[in-house]
Amino acid sequence: MSETSSNAIPAYLPLRNDLIGEEPYGAPQLDVPVCLNVNENPYAPEPAVVETIAQRVKEIALTLNRYPDREHIALRQAFCDYLERESGVKLEVDQLWGANGSNEIMLQLFQAFGGPGRIALGCDPTYSMYPEYARDTFTTWKLAHRNEDFSLNVDATIKAIEDVKPAMIVLTSPNNPTGTPLKMDDLKRVLGAAETAEVAGAAEGVHPVVVVDEAYIEFRDPGTPTALELIGEYENLAVSRTMSKAFAFAGARVGYLAANKGIIDCVRIVRMPYHLSAVTQAAALAAFEHTDEQLSRVAHLRDTRNQTAAWLKEQTYKGQPLEVAETQSNFILFGGHFDDRDRIFDELLKRGVLIRTVGPDGWMRVCMGTDEEMARFREALVEVLRIVEQD
Repeated sequence: MSETSSNAIPAYLPLRNDLIGEEPYGAPQLDVPVCLNVNENPYAPEPAVVETIAQRVKEIALTLNRYPDREHIALRQAFCDYLERESGVKLEVDQLWGANGSNEIMLQLFQAFGGPGRIALGCDPTYSMYPEYARDTFTTWKLAHRNEDFSLNVDATIKAIEDVKPAMIVLTSPNNPTGTPLKMDDLKRVLGAAETAEVAGAAEGVHPVVVVDEAYIEFRDPGTPTALELIGEYENLAVSRTMSKAFAFAGARVGYLAANKGIIDCVRIVRMPYHLSAVTQAAALAAFEHTDEQLSRVAHLRDTRNQTAAWLKEQTYKGQPLEVAETQSNFILFGGHFDDRDRIFDELLKRGVLIRTVGPDGWMRVCMGTDEEMARFREALVEVLRIVEQD
């Protein structure tokens, strides 16, 4: 029996025609000493956090014969409490929604507002999963290009909104893979344009939702605003957050959405029954009991980012200083003129250092690790650049 080239899927299986030849999304998962490719918090939870999580899960285990709270009210209240503390924004329970990572939040948004005949608009370079959410929900994916410094080209974005009439406008702050922050004045201009824009395939009077993905927002410099501050002013704004990154909880898979009740109710229509397990809810609530401990390394990672960015700007490749994109995240896009980034990647990997070839040609991305991991990255990168530039 013949097979397709995609994951050796047998040709006799009725895979959707548009999925034939596709590969599953995912960064490499390799057992190497220094993993700096998936933007995790490199520091494990403190023992007190682990103990509380274990206790809460043990307690909930006695009820696992029953379905969990499908509306996860206690966890939504915990999201509210956390956001008021972290961003100074007070929201109500019916303005929050949780899911299995912000990936599921984004997919639910595409399920609710996308679909056949609908368009979602992004601004590239941006997170490579967005077009996959669009593909999986039969939503057309369109792009407006960013400026050369990766900042949002507001005029081009507004022009695209007028031309393609999207149901969703997906912005990312800090942007992935570039780390670029989204200026609040730029966001307000986009929100204002969306308030009156038409939506292809929708009734008259329907206007697009603006989704701001803030997966890395806790790494922003102190005093930098968040899109959450605009929810009370703009009914068409939805802000996605996650516990995976700054909160050091990637393995638990907990993301959440902040928006006005109407948007939350739209997402509730497409959610699977009991989509958040009792174990997930218990673990997340336990982690929120230790918010200080969970976020204790954020300031240090921010300092590491700034120090690493400054160091990278001092490095050269083929006689030219490396370019470093402005970043407010826990990762850095760097290079700009790497003519063989795959070779650089391979040579770093030989030395036990895993980073990411992602973003525009000529660029690579490294996320912040422990002090020891970053020292190894710097040592390996200098060695590898000298080797590659001599070929």
